[in-house]
Amino acid sequence: MSPADRTAPSSWRLARWYGRLTGTVVPVALAVTALSAAALVPAQAAGRDHRPAADPAAVREWNAIATDVIGTNLGATRPSGQAVVWHGFVSVAVYNAVVGIEGRYAPYKWHARGPAGASPEAAAVTAAHDVLLSDFPASRGLLDAAYAGSLARIPDGDAKRQGVAFGARAAEHVIRLREGDGRFATVDFTLAPAPGVWRPTPPGNLPFIDTWLARLRPLLLASPSRFRPGPPPALTSARYARDVNEVRTMGALTGSLRTARQTETALFFGGNLAVQLQAAYRDHSARHRLDITDTARLFAAANATATDAVITAWDAKLHYGSWRPITAVRLAGADGNPATEPDPQWQPLLVTPPHPDHISGHAAVAGAVAQTLAGLFGTTRLDLTFASDATGTTRHYDDAVRFNQDMIDARVWAGIHTRTADTEGCLAGARVARWALAHHFGPLHPAHPRSSPPLPRTCPKTGAS
Repeated sequence: MSPADRTAPSSWRLARWYGRLTGTVVPVALAVTALSAAALVPAQAAGRDHRPAADPAAVREWNAIATDVIGTNLGATRPSGQAVVWHGFVSVAVYNAVVGIEGRYAPYKWHARGPAGASPEAAAVTAAHDVLLSDFPASRGLLDAAYAGSLARIPDGDAKRQGVAFGARAAEHVIRLREGDGRFATVDFTLAPAPGVWRPTPPGNLPFIDTWLARLRPLLLASPSRFRPGPPPALTSARYARDVNEVRTMGALTGSLRTARQTETALFFGGNLAVQLQAAYRDHSARHRLDITDTARLFAAANATATDAVITAWDAKLHYGSWRPITAVRLAGADGNPATEPDPQWQPLLVTPPHPDHISGHAAVAGAVAQTLAGLFGTTRLDLTFASDATGTTRHYDDAVRFNQDMIDARVWAGIHTRTADTEGCLAGARVARWALAHHFGPLHPAHPRSSPPLPRTCPKTGAS
């Protein structure tokens, strides 16, 4: 157990109060947590007083287990859009299991309350186990073994039994909510071949992957098209020519004008973004000593908004069906734009994923996550550390705008997205997050229920609408 995990929430709250008194910057959402805790109903407060502080490591541990199980079942080479969705399902179940016992925040589409003396750890690990088992039954052996290990570390007694029972209820509720949600439905890409229209890309020439994501029922939004952005630039426009010429120059496999740092940026964010994000959340919540409730909330809010950002991105991809840079550069002679020239042998730095350009899924997820965390923390200062298997390096981001800027640039410098697809992706993800935080994951007893300050903007100015 790390020093972060051994620190009691009461000490952490006192430290936050001290920070406010001395002028230290304190995330607004965490300050609200302290205020909200004092307003809990007496039964809940009394129930918590007679048991030790819950260990937030339980939430982090099962997020890591979920990452492994999802990755094993999807495969290492599959684009990360689908992985984000599974994390969303698990995280909202864990969140409901925890806040249903601890209070403080509004549950996700649920009104149940658990026994005040129940173990939040037992509830959290049970909810995660049951949702993962429902989605990935082939991993039962691994999941059951991990679950037994987690429960063995929780003292036996009524608190444990009640926590397990409530966690099972939380999981069952989310499983039922997702029945008939459109997973794996047959969704055809029907746009006829024409200049500007997506088609399979080399070297694999694979069909449009996971088209069902475009029609999946969102976790938070009412419709996949709720925040659908406008269309990509017209083929004959100056903006289209700028997009194609930039990616041709900066995103080429060979002969590019990229610097070494730009190439490293492209490669750094060229892998599974879902894996990078989950590890960053675990690290942040541990270093900042978030208690079990705030830890569960961070994972749920970030992963739920990212899920709906993926759905929003795939809705746009299916609706607009715009061709990828590799096709745009090689077939530039057919676009009717005199400012572009064809290069039939052009290749991007990274292999192009098998789905359309507009909008970028990576940029949409990053935009949603950055906006969500800025809303939870009350500042654009993220304090997130990312690692990349592709480069073997780490990067620390203090600023949400800088993080989004690097993600936008990375996809252009990788040669797999146009800048417009990236900037519009960031904006769409941020819109999803702003709506989500206005309707979900809020405190049960807000300090100022009738006023909520505008969320800070997290997409770079070049992507401003």
